[in-house]
Amino acid sequence: MNAPAFRSRYGPRALVAGAAVGLGIEYARQLAERGLDLLMLDRDAGPLAAAANEIRAAHGVDVDTLTVDLAQPNIAAVVERALAGREIGLLVYNAALGTVAPFLELSPAHCDTMLDVNCHGPLRLIHLLAPAMVQRGRGGIVLMSSMSGNYGSAQLAVYAATKAFTLVLGDALWSELGARGVDVLTVQPGSTRTPGWLTSQRSGDDAPALPVMEPADVVREALDALGSEPCVIPGEMNQQGAAIMHRMKRREAIELMSAITSQLVRNDRATS
Repeated sequence: MNAPAFRSRYGPRALVAGAAVGLGIEYARQLAERGLDLLMLDRDAGPLAAAANEIRAAHGVDVDTLTVDLAQPNIAAVVERALAGREIGLLVYNAALGTVAPFLELSPAHCDTMLDVNCHGPLRLIHLLAPAMVQRGRGGIVLMSSMSGNYGSAQLAVYAATKAFTLVLGDALWSELGARGVDVLTVQPGSTRTPGWLTSQRSGDDAPALPVMEPADVVREALDALGSEPCVIPGEMNQQGAAIMHRMKRREAIELMSAITSQLVRNDRATS
């Protein structure tokens, strides 16, 4: 889809949640390249402002920002006030709390926050924005799941479960909203070189050598798939790996995933 057609289908403005760094800023860059104005959301004001300034200077689109914690229960009302009636044609929910730690070492409060950011946040923003898209008969929603959402694995119990929620939610919305003119895509990246991913990686010669994608490549594949597929796994090697695991017994797949994720470094809060 060329840039004018993309803007006609998903413009005039995209809301990108979790937009300051990593995949989020890359979504903002590539959407601006395609001619969309932006509302960029993130909890970190400094990086968010820097990202917005970069995109304004490079692409000449209108960029607004909102510094906000996506875990708060009134997030939809906060975003609605910031919109001030402006039309959103595309929602990209990229924000995630990606804590790596053994389940019993996570506090209940921290688990609740993960659910708020990763599950309640997208639900609330979809409820806010999708009705107007349906009424217009056009628009799009991009949800960021993960390959970790296909199987449970050591140290990722809650995070992976939230990504499984996102995957199934996206499937259902693709079916329900597609017939009403709204394209829904769920993206399942593998390892991607983002600040959040880097916090979980060991350094040195004993670090496992796994394929890692760059954010620009993940986002490019995602935006190219929007409107044609319900779900995309970016990267040929990731697609091959997913196909191999799908043919395994579930126990074997869990054991394989856990052998990898048990080597991850325990981290703090990280946005994917």
